[in-house]
Amino acid sequence: MASALLIPFFFFFFLALVTSDPVIDQADTNPTECDDRWIHIRRLPSSFNLDLLSNCSGYPLFGDLCPFLPNHGLGHKTHNLSQSWYRTDSSVMELIFHRRMLEYPCLTSDPVQADAVYLPYYTGLDAMKYLYGPEVNSSADQGLELFRFLQDDMPEVWDRNSGHDHFMVLARPAWDFSQPLDSDPPTWGTSLLELPHLFNVTALTVESRAWPWQEQAVPYPTSFHPPNLSLLQSWIQRARRSKRTCLMLFAGGGGVATGNPNIRRSIRNECENSTGNGLYGGHLKLCDIVDCSNGICEHDPIRFMKPMLQASFCLQPPGDTPTRRSIFDSILAGCIPVFFEEMSARTQYGWHLPEDQYPEFSVYIPKEDVVFKDTRILDVLRNIPRAKVRRMREKVLGLIPRIMYRKHGSSMGLRTKKDAFDIAIEGVLQRVRSRVHRGQVFVLT
Repeated sequence: MASALLIPFFFFFFLALVTSDPVIDQADTNPTECDDRWIHIRRLPSSFNLDLLSNCSGYPLFGDLCPFLPNHGLGHKTHNLSQSWYRTDSSVMELIFHRRMLEYPCLTSDPVQADAVYLPYYTGLDAMKYLYGPEVNSSADQGLELFRFLQDDMPEVWDRNSGHDHFMVLARPAWDFSQPLDSDPPTWGTSLLELPHLFNVTALTVESRAWPWQEQAVPYPTSFHPPNLSLLQSWIQRARRSKRTCLMLFAGGGGVATGNPNIRRSIRNECENSTGNGLYGGHLKLCDIVDCSNGICEHDPIRFMKPMLQASFCLQPPGDTPTRRSIFDSILAGCIPVFFEEMSARTQYGWHLPEDQYPEFSVYIPKEDVVFKDTRILDVLRNIPRAKVRRMREKVLGLIPRIMYRKHGSSMGLRTKKDAFDIAIEGVLQRVRSRVHRGQVFVLT
């Protein structure tokens, strides 16, 4: 009830914010520092964003998102004295990005001057009515209203580069927007990314497909959103000094039901059958499992962050899709991620986690080797020299600023550290330049 009472106030405050001038004073912006970096925010009808927030409890099959709207999408603090930790839900990442865009230092009200155009369309929230609501049989229509608006309202902005300088955020995996237009009957998902009209728009999503012409994966929002540099540095020091008493940890669900062999069941079996204490590197425990079944960990970082701080390696098996938010939780904890699929991260987050550096901060064990060839994960990890483990952990700690989303309105000192949002915007601008200025624009005929 308390969360519901907060929504009208939040809605009014955010409405005033997004319809006002940018948070950053443009008079303080050095024009030369904004060369090739100007961004224009398109004013979209509220049906594409704010109206969707007001219906945050309207999809009971999915869950009530209203508790996660406060603090502009960061959610409530984990406790009253917390300064950096929130109960963040990745489903409202579009709101987090929108709020951060309002304080981007190189905003322009002139779309002709802009190098890129941001569309504040809350695609993931809008998809709810197609995935879980009354319009499930019209799922091929998502995005058509947006395109019609862009064609009717200032069409010259869209036509200038056939929409190729536009970008938006998708707070769901790209697969959820990839239903073929000719599916009959409709399958899972909407057809947003299949619409030829929007083919040139860059989509920032938490998980891309194997052919990401349109989309680019960006980190899932975690619960860590520091407001200043001191709190970031304090957390990194805590993770660095944490005593690693467990060799490997799996925080997640699945792997308990009978059926076909899979990587999560193999992990559980190996962990449950592991024996011996202090057998490697002073670890008191070889393996630990934090049961996060039924989403019980999703908004309660205390459940998994403490165990991650105590583990040297964090296992990241794929689930329904290849990627997991837990990848970024483990990096925050200085826990070296162990991947079992290339699609879990290496081919996804190239802007934030450079592909050629993965051996320096992660371990890769093909899931087929574990499930069908009797490769023991513990054996692989115990064979890594302790000196190399220390170097890998230090590399993981160095990635923390790149994968976190700092709190909006953060200190100037913290803004000197590029976070996940900053890197995503740099990537968008570079992609726009490479495709627009080098003549790679796809034009419908």
